[in-house]
Amino acid sequence: MSANLDLLQPPAEPHVPETAFGKWFLRTETWTVHVLERALADLQRLMPADQPREFGVVADVGCGFGRSLGKLHQRYAPQRLIGVDIDPEMLQESAREVAALGIAAEFICCSSSNIKLEDDSVDLLFCHQTFHHLIDQERAIAEFYRVLKPGGVLLFAESTRRYIHSWIIRLLFRHPMDVQKTAPEYLAMVRSAGFSVPDSAVSYPFLWWSREDLGLMETALRIKPPAVREETLINLVAVKPR
Repeated sequence: MSANLDLLQPPAEPHVPETAFGKWFLRTETWTVHVLERALADLQRLMPADQPREFGVVADVGCGFGRSLGKLHQRYAPQRLIGVDIDPEMLQESAREVAALGIAAEFICCSSSNIKLEDDSVDLLFCHQTFHHLIDQERAIAEFYRVLKPGGVLLFAESTRRYIHSWIIRLLFRHPMDVQKTAPEYLAMVRSAGFSVPDSAVSYPFLWWSREDLGLMETALRIKPPAVREETLINLVAVKPR
């Protein structure tokens, strides 16, 4: 199988590059198992029972180093699999990742707020831990709506302002801090773009890695987290109305 790369040059749109630590972390098993796989499993659980489980065109916007692409291919059996990212280095690594798995994929180097795909061309769009990197989030969600077909599905998993503003994330990563949103604000943004998101298709995981203490208060001291808190993560399944 081969990979088609549209990698002439990185887009001119402003963005906040990932730190060296961030790029290292995206290649770790901790990321793959405890962040990515947990999000995919939760999003699949949130999908309506009558939703098809195969999608002809699947796009991962913000695919990074491509750890998600094999998992999306396995779950949804797309005829066309597309990885989108603004970082050419990451896309080249993604191409090697899917080639090693024997999977055919296309790669597009572009901003999430200016996606090089046609209107109504994608059946399922996966966006995982990407929005907190984006400067123009509203334009990006409008682009997601544009490229999805009527009836198309958005799988959205994101870290919220509470997590991105925590001391440990400020120390290790780099993000546009003034655009970060709370979980309710992310949900409102997706709905305002025109997507249908029932309450039953939303979850708020409070995973160990999304806590400032990395879960030590609960695991070591047996102190349960408060039931009422500012959420650190939001996962949701949205549908573009037909």
